[in-house]
Amino acid sequence: MIPVSIIILAIVFVLIAIRKIGNIKLQIWQIMLFGALAVLVTLQITPLDALKSINVDVLLFLFGMFVIGQALEDSGYLSHISYKFIKHTKSMDTAILFMLFGFGFLSAFLMNDTIAIIGTPVVLLFAKQQNANAKLLLLTLAFSVTIGSVMSPIGNPQNLLIAINGSLPNPFVTFLRYLFFPTILNLVVVYVLLRLFYRKEFKHNVVLPKPDSIKDDKLAFFSKLSLVLVIILIIVKIIIVTLEVPFDFRLTYIALLGMIPIIVGSSKRIQIVKRIDWCTLIFFAAMFVLMQSVWNSGFFQTIIQTTNIDILSIPFILFISIFLSQFISNVPLVALYLPLLLQAGAHTTQMIALAAGSTIAGNLFILGAASNVIIIQNAEKKTGATLTFLDFAKIGIPLTILNTFIYWLFLVL
Repeated sequence: MIPVSIIILAIVFVLIAIRKIGNIKLQIWQIMLFGALAVLVTLQITPLDALKSINVDVLLFLFGMFVIGQALEDSGYLSHISYKFIKHTKSMDTAILFMLFGFGFLSAFLMNDTIAIIGTPVVLLFAKQQNANAKLLLLTLAFSVTIGSVMSPIGNPQNLLIAINGSLPNPFVTFLRYLFFPTILNLVVVYVLLRLFYRKEFKHNVVLPKPDSIKDDKLAFFSKLSLVLVIILIIVKIIIVTLEVPFDFRLTYIALLGMIPIIVGSSKRIQIVKRIDWCTLIFFAAMFVLMQSVWNSGFFQTIIQTTNIDILSIPFILFISIFLSQFISNVPLVALYLPLLLQAGAHTTQMIALAAGSTIAGNLFILGAASNVIIIQNAEKKTGATLTFLDFAKIGIPLTILNTFIYWLFLVL
């Protein structure tokens, strides 16, 4: 007999895929919240166990980074940085390269969902100023934040889950050691494919716009201070782990300490906190509850034990991560698969494969990553520009195949 929690999980999968019931449009966080409430109401998990299942470290990290990201956007400092970044570009060709590597590296340290939120208005403004194809720029943003986030333990929520719960010896050094070079190579692959599919747009000349003025000098100052502090704290974390200092300097501390200049120094702290992406935080809290209920059912553990599937195989980890992420998104996939790997005695390579596979899953189809949904929803809200399933998939399918091969190659060598 199929456990009730598995039936609820299947309903959640279907709803995430269609995101619509009749004329009612559903958001992903609403669907996940329904799943969490359903397992509570049907007594598949007790309220106490549900509270215990919520990973507070992940929620606090996301909260801190969202505060910093919101302040960067509200102050106008992000647009200011963007202008400095592209002022040397003379063609769409070089602009795409700058965006790919710029957004990619930013997402590695500020989290891909944060850069998706911040980057959407930036690329749409650039498209308007240059009379350029918005779809090309939105795809550039989507693929860059997905791939760039692979190489850092704080690049995306699923990597954060693995870094916190996967017992990796030195998350920052480990991720960079295994994933830095293949990630750079995969960003180049994005450039090649975009140029192949949008060759006419790449010939477009760039007319340098007037620089955007900073909206709020004080908030921009505190935002910049927070950004610098985050970078310093990341370095401190690496040093502490490398020198084996007996102090548990959690990744969560980086975000919480990093946001202090904004929370303490800015008079707009309340407005900033109100405007952060609370729906994403609700999504994660609900997801932890639902996945704990699924884990408690023992359904997937039983299937694995009764079959001869080698869940520690690198090709299998990459395949299952990419495939299942299309139905449940990558974070729920990691929340479900990570305990199985830990129980099976997975080592560093398997953890890194899970991080890479679950992240590049976002390049296959739109629903593979929350950052894709964030970009599309924000674009539709601001200008009406959008990406259809086909717009994304025609590049996403070959890109994901090439991405997977490159990461597999580097992981098995």
